[in-house]
Amino acid sequence: MVKKWGPSVLAILVLVAMSWAQTQGRIEGRVLDPGGNPVEKAAVSVVSQRTASVHYEFVTKKDGKFVQVGLVPGNYLVSAKKPGFAPNTTEIHVSPGDTSSFEVRLKTVDAVAEKSLSEGDTIFVKGNKLYGEQNYAAAASAYEDAIKKNPEVWQYDLNLGLARKKMNQAEEALAAFKKALALNPDSISANKEVGEALAKANNFAEAKTYYEKAVALSPEDPEARYNLGICLSSTGEPEAALAQFRKAVELKPDFADALYQMGTILIGQNRVPEAIACLEKFLALAPNHEKAGVAKQLLQALRK
Repeated sequence: MVKKWGPSVLAILVLVAMSWAQTQGRIEGRVLDPGGNPVEKAAVSVVSQRTASVHYEFVTKKDGKFVQVGLVPGNYLVSAKKPGFAPNTTEIHVSPGDTSSFEVRLKTVDAVAEKSLSEGDTIFVKGNKLYGEQNYAAAASAYEDAIKKNPEVWQYDLNLGLARKKMNQAEEALAAFKKALALNPDSISANKEVGEALAKANNFAEAKTYYEKAVALSPEDPEARYNLGICLSSTGEPEAALAQFRKAVELKPDFADALYQMGTILIGQNRVPEAIACLEKFLALAPNHEKAGVAKQLLQALRK
């Protein structure tokens, strides 16, 4: 028996499908050789930087292309490899309801170099496993071994920095992140990590530069916008900071911390009704936040 749906039910299903599509992203990639020709049968992996459990595997077609739909918005690492070429990893940002189109270019290598690169990747995977097991010291050691095999892979240095950060080795972490950035200046993650390390050291003026680059590379990243706002606020630029916090909330409406920051800036500008609205929404979203008590006191004073 075939179930028949009425017009109203069908309309609801269509609206739900459209709404779901608007919250997901799509990527269209193409793997090319040094001459700009498509690389067929390249192995491609797409891994979420939020959680490695979200990953996809492809083999490129004759035109070198691969496509993935239904991606949760965020940053992804896209790696491509094929015998005879050096593996290459690039970073992309996936936006809701949008398509991210990009190219991954592979360089040719000789057999000796290819073996070294392969060994580096094998050690790197081992490091990632140790990192996932929270054995950060062993992971850092593995990443260092991978770097010795191939010092030109920026992702090795990035992950070394992440392991050092977990070990509370701030200076060593910053050095690794800067090395990753030197190898790949357009890495969203490396710019954000350098910015974060500098901000934690209260060097907001320098951190601001890296967060500005991160926002330029990934304008729909609410976390990058928020952290840029913190730097701007800390360097005496409240209006510019407010604009970043507003954009962060626009991108992520339940961003409680950004709403709190907006509220405090608006108080300083004597924009009381707007400040009250922000702080009320902050408390509705995060009633148990560590700043909830301060927000309540501020609201009480503003309402007098």
